Amino acid sequence: MRRIALMVIRLLYKAPYYFYHISKCASREDISYEEGFRWIKKTTILANRAGRVKIEAHGLENLPEKDGFIMFPNHQGLFDVLVFLESCPRPFAFVIKKEAANIILLKQVRLALGSLVMDREDLRQSMKVIQTMTEEVKKGRNFLIFPEGTRSRQGNHTLEFKGGTFKSAVRAKCPIVPCALIDSFVPFDENSIRPVTVSLYYLKPLYYEEYQNMKTTQIAEEVRRRIDAAIAAHMEQRTV
Repeated sequence: MRRIALMVIRLLYKAPYYFYHISKCASREDISYEEGFRWIKKTTILANRAGRVKIEAHGLENLPEKDGFIMFPNHQGLFDVLVFLESCPRPFAFVIKKEAANIILLKQVRLALGSLVMDREDLRQSMKVIQTMTEEVKKGRNFLIFPEGTRSRQGNHTLEFKGGTFKSAVRAKCPIVPCALIDSFVPFDENSIRPVTVSLYYLKPLYYEEYQNMKTTQIAEEVRRRIDAAIAAHMEQRTV
């Protein structure tokens, strides 16, 4: 991946400093995840600039006033979490698949934020992760989880959203924030270092009063519908 190589080369002299602080946040219980988030955000912004990636975030005003919400975006690629880490003003943890959990730096980031590791092949373990996330959200922590379960590999087209990923929100009775990622697959999927812009739309949340009588599959369909509509509107505007 040429862009990752560019990031590494351009940040070579700064990387040890930031890696040290993120690792310290990951290993010490007396450092809050808010502090870890601040260091990770700083590092992410530097990395994205070094990689010639611009993030355009829309709809930040749609984030709930109180913490204790879950963001549900479409999943386009490895760059997705970096978009949120740069643009989201509120600390959050995320759910990561087991296969990527121990990649260097990513491991330290997840530990610093208290993120959760999910084994998609183990239903019982996956349900434990959903329950843990439920309890953490009830305590006022924010989370990011990808309801498609895997990256779409179809550019700006979404896959089916899995109803099971919404069980944590239903149990926590928390706000659901649909998020539409556009062109987030480009930075790491294209073998290029050309400047690229990734767009992210934080859409109006669904509150418990709105979805309490819906099945999780219906919630998944509604969230996907809103994301697809936001992507379509963006693409239409881009062609004008």
